[in-house]
Amino acid sequence: MTRKTRRALKVLVWGICLSPLGMLVYQFWTDDLGANPISYVTNVLGDTTLRVLLASLAMTPLRLMLGISWQMSFRRLLGLFAFFYAVLHFTVWIAVDHFFAWPALLADIRKRPYITVGFTALVLLMPLAATSTTRMVKRLGGRNWQRLHRLVYVIGILAILHFLWLAKKGRQEPFYYAVRKRRAAAERARPGRTVATAAAPVASCPES
Repeated sequence: MTRKTRRALKVLVWGICLSPLGMLVYQFWTDDLGANPISYVTNVLGDTTLRVLLASLAMTPLRLMLGISWQMSFRRLLGLFAFFYAVLHFTVWIAVDHFFAWPALLADIRKRPYITVGFTALVLLMPLAATSTTRMVKRLGGRNWQRLHRLVYVIGILAILHFLWLAKKGRQEPFYYAVRKRRAAAERARPGRTVATAAAPVASCPES
C-alpha cells in the first residue's frame, strides 16, 4: 500500500469516527436532539463507543482470516477514539444527567449491573489509552505492553454486557417523551379546548 493511499485511509477513518460527534453538534445547533436530549446524546455516544471498540477488535481477526495487515495501523487510532467516546458518554451521564451528584452516582454504580460493568470498562480503558504511544511501548517493553493491552478483550466483553443489559432494561425514555409530546399537541389541536385544559393531561403524566 502506498503512503498516499494510507494517508487517504487515515483521513477516511478520522472522518467516519468523528461523524457521530459532528452530527450531535449539528443536531444541538438546530435544536433537533429529540424530546429527551440527554438520553438521546448519552445513547448515541454509548453506541458509538461500542461500534468503534468492536471495529478496533476486528482488526486482528481480519489479519488472521484474510491474511491482510494494512488495517493493523488503524487499530490504535480506533482504540483511542473508543476511549474518547467512552469518556464523553460518561461525562454526559455524570455532569449533565446527574449534575455531579456523587452519592447518587455511586449508588447507581453499585446497584445497577449495566452501569457497574460500563464503568469498569471505562476504568480498564484508561491505562490502555495512557500507554498507547510508541514511547510507552518502548518503556514497558513489547511483551509487557502486549500483556497489558490484552485487557481490550475483557473491555470488549464488558462493553457488550453493558449494552445488552441496558437494552434488556429498555431504553424507553425517548419514546415516552415523544408520546407525551404528541398527546399534548393533539390536545391543543382539538377545537374548543383552552390552553389550561389541554395542558392538564400532560401535567398528570408521571415524570421519569
